[in-house]
Amino acid sequence: MTNAEIAAALEELAVLYQLDGADRYRVLAYTNSARTIRDQGSSVEEMALCGEVTELPGVGKTLEEKILALIETGEIPAAAKLKEKLPPGLIEINRIPGLGPKTVRRLHDELGVNGPDDLREAAEAGKVRELKGLGAKSEESILEGLDRLDEEPAGPQRKLLDEVLPLAEELVTALREHPSCEQAEIAGSARRMADTCKDIDLIATSRDPKTLAAHIASHETVASAGNPSENGVKLETQPGIGVDVRIVVPEAFGNLLQHFTGSAAHNTVLREIAVSEGLHVSEHGIKDDSTGETEAFRTEHEVYERLGYSYIEPELRENRGELEAARAGELPDLVERSQVRGDLHCHTTLSDGQNTLEEMAAAAEELGYDYLAITDHSASHGFGDGVPADVLLRRVEEIREFNRQEGRIRLLAGSEVNINADGTLDYEDDVLDELDWVIASIHTGFSKSESAMTARMIAAIEHPAVDCIGHATGRLLTRRDPYPLDIEAALEAAARSNTAFEINGSPKRRDLSDVHARMAKAAGVKIVLNTDSHRVGSFAYMRYAVATARRAWLEPADVLNTGSWWK
Repeated sequence: MTNAEIAAALEELAVLYQLDGADRYRVLAYTNSARTIRDQGSSVEEMALCGEVTELPGVGKTLEEKILALIETGEIPAAAKLKEKLPPGLIEINRIPGLGPKTVRRLHDELGVNGPDDLREAAEAGKVRELKGLGAKSEESILEGLDRLDEEPAGPQRKLLDEVLPLAEELVTALREHPSCEQAEIAGSARRMADTCKDIDLIATSRDPKTLAAHIASHETVASAGNPSENGVKLETQPGIGVDVRIVVPEAFGNLLQHFTGSAAHNTVLREIAVSEGLHVSEHGIKDDSTGETEAFRTEHEVYERLGYSYIEPELRENRGELEAARAGELPDLVERSQVRGDLHCHTTLSDGQNTLEEMAAAAEELGYDYLAITDHSASHGFGDGVPADVLLRRVEEIREFNRQEGRIRLLAGSEVNINADGTLDYEDDVLDELDWVIASIHTGFSKSESAMTARMIAAIEHPAVDCIGHATGRLLTRRDPYPLDIEAALEAAARSNTAFEINGSPKRRDLSDVHARMAKAAGVKIVLNTDSHRVGSFAYMRYAVATARRAWLEPADVLNTGSWWK
């Protein structure tokens, strides 16, 4: 049994528990354990059978028993009991983005919904909108979600970049360490740092390709493999992610890497332009019609140079004007991770974070940051753990005392302030005036119309105390679509008000998206690269904020926190 299969069973159990009304801590324990197991490189089945699975974070004796039962019988007994108790169609309904187990349970209890067909019937009859807290917009979203369930492909779904990239890096390192390997690189959407990936593409060179293919097929993260050949091998990993390893002679490495990095749209236009100039581009080389000869290249730089372009960074290869810019010598000087001097969005144990102020500050110091904004959730966060005004003001004093220590990182007293339904903020102005940094975000009430949501957002943008808008569209990748928002109108308001927008580096958000962040740059809106860290380990999410910024063509001057603290 692969790690992906074990994780899926635990995720299903978490949903079943939530549908049955279990407390959130129990549900969270299984959800977190599933994530740990899915991301584990070696076989969790083998660890369980050897009595070692409790060495994994968050996996105790109770969970060990469940995993062993799953391995031995193909089922977790607790899940089997809950499935007898609950209609099986509720789990399928739970897959609709934005619905959630609590709402699914209400639909079951109050409308007698037992599955997708029942839900469609209730929604089409206008019964869903009658439930408190839902309404016509929710009903419409549910019908759209049901349509997507019907259209959803049966094959593997796309995964967040942070689920794919660490595994890709582990495998490419294993390739490079083998004596038969000369070069190896990640290709595909992972190299372009896209939001999500379907699988992993690896490109390598070797004079003994079959030996190299057999080596990577035996890696501990691999659950199954095809037959190693002179051209490479296809793999299935423990987390359930497919890997295509392509191996070529060193002389053609540049051609293969450029081809499999993509994107498809970038490569299609590249080839079409080349054909018009008498050249044919493929993974094997560039054929010149005038001579009939095919040239192969060791590097991508040589490939682009032969075609008349400056080198194009992988993040830009989406057919969004990069080819024209490369011809004209007008490609941007993209922002880099090393240029970021501080993080302006993080949470501590004062609200819903897992680490103290001192621990977050120490971790930021370790990263070499000059400053860090402490932005715990405000009073009406909507999910509990909010910070009342008097408690926030005590935190402000605590931060001021911290900053009196010499040689320490500078902490900024801030808050992630909730934007209420009418666009007001949930602290009084005299409280906001005590803060160094105010980031305003929408956390609830996503079902309103586009005009209402846009007016709500613009009201916050124009508030004189607001410095930045957080995760502006509310999207959760693979789980929840953005709420309706006229992003152009919001950005125009931000430009007028000199209000920044963040790129939230949390891999499930990456919000603003690269497309919207590029629109922000064009509108003259400054961007802040943040992590929204709720624990010290999440400061690593700056990698994904920077990646989105690079995909948005942002340069250091476009990003506020590449500079020193400016207020």
